Amino acid sequence: MRFYAHHGCFDQERVIGTHFRVDLWFDADTSVAEVSDNIGDTVNYLEVYQVVAEEMRQPSHLLEHVARRVGNRLLSQFPDIKSAGVKISKLNPPLGGQMQSVSVELTVNR
Repeated sequence: MRFYAHHGCFDQERVIGTHFRVDLWFDADTSVAEVSDNIGDTVNYLEVYQVVAEEMRQPSHLLEHVARRVGNRLLSQFPDIKSAGVKISKLNPPLGGQMQSVSVELTVNR
């Protein structure tokens, strides 16, 4: 997922914003949906995206904080998710040199 958001320790980052990439994976029992072919029997990816987008709209100083918020929301809103991995990358960070991205990755468990 890609977002334009306003996270960062520097005031300017929170004012002008920058591009972020969010990679997400989760462990859930999908056995019913595998047979039923019904989206109501599994975790709805659109709803997951909406949760991530909502959390990305809330400015934070640290990527760690954003990743934890995303992970906690996934566990609280989707009871079928047993664990989730969240990786947030800030693209082209303002660190004084040429850098493609910086990333934070964490896993949350029930």
